[in-house]
Amino acid sequence: MKTKPVLDTYKLFLLSLPLIGIGSFIFFYFMAAKYYPGGSWILPDKNGFSFWHNYLCDLLDINAINGEPNKGRTYAITALCLLCLGIFFLWSLLPKLFKTKNNIQKIMSASGYLSLLTILFLALGNHDVIVRIAGVFGVVAFIACCVELNRTNHKKLFLLGLVCIITFLSNYYIYETGIYIKALPVVQKFTFALFISWFIGLDMALYRVVRQSYYIENQNQNQVSR
Repeated sequence: MKTKPVLDTYKLFLLSLPLIGIGSFIFFYFMAAKYYPGGSWILPDKNGFSFWHNYLCDLLDINAINGEPNKGRTYAITALCLLCLGIFFLWSLLPKLFKTKNNIQKIMSASGYLSLLTILFLALGNHDVIVRIAGVFGVVAFIACCVELNRTNHKKLFLLGLVCIITFLSNYYIYETGIYIKALPVVQKFTFALFISWFIGLDMALYRVVRQSYYIENQNQNQVSR
């Protein structure tokens, strides 16, 4: 009696790492927000972290905006590192989503790695410079990814990626021009939620492709062994 082939534990573990990283990021950022003493650029004396007025990067500062030591900083740094690690594994596995290899995928991988590496330096300061550098590499990586998604008929992921890029560029426009700057903390969090949804979608698509290729490989081996 034939048994349905099952992906080996190692491959399942690799495919789960991006989701683990994303889940850990959400948990530790909630912890960072919980222990953030208080203050935002609009309400510097207000206690606690404000969803409407604080930026996510505020949680990485040594001192909170109200002047108190930031007790949530360690959680925020942990969250950032785990997210970057999870996305690193996702980006390293992403070429498996595409049947044929090309230079666009090489650009996608290289620029994605450089963006993740640059983002890690946010915890050390120089916020504006790091955001600009990481943003340039990130946009290149995301555009390259969307080109490949469109080429390989992953239409839903392509459209979601396109929305993510447009929203990301809107963040940058608001940040640089100051237009609607008061709305930026909320727009930033909405953008994060969109990207996290996209990354989860990419990981799920990867799982389906790897599972399908594993089944085909298993069937071919069974035919050869007969």
